[in-house]
Amino acid sequence: MRLQISSQIAIFALLELAALPQRQLAAAEIGEKYGVSTHHLAKVMQVLVRAGLARSVRGAKGGYQFSGNARRTTLLDVIRLFEDLGSAGERSEKRQATAEGLALHQVLGEIDDIVMATLGSITLATMFKLVGRRCRVAGRASALAR
Repeated sequence: MRLQISSQIAIFALLELAALPQRQLAAAEIGEKYGVSTHHLAKVMQVLVRAGLARSVRGAKGGYQFSGNARRTTLLDVIRLFEDLGSAGERSEKRQATAEGLALHQVLGEIDDIVMATLGSITLATMFKLVGRRCRVAGRASALAR
């Protein structure tokens, strides 16, 4: 499954903000880390603020703070804000009317169901654990290379 850039940016931004929820981060800080324009990130952040996953803090030391629940917010919750997760694409009715078309449609529907279930089961807290594991593995690999 390919995600739109906005979905990816939203996940990265929420992971940054949720890592230390009491901290405020400027859009420029997040954008710099992930190579995203501040303008694009600001649009994404507006959607996250409207969804209640982040809050905007005004002022000289302003920015954004995480306001969701990392143990309950799933990747699917975030992705749904930016993606149309309807059917896997409209297929020709003539092709679907064949036995092969119906079988393919069933298989693709099952794949969609698995993807949705997987995305719905991975929370931001789970992502923190995955990131931590990858960092530890990368740290060990660089230590071994020395």
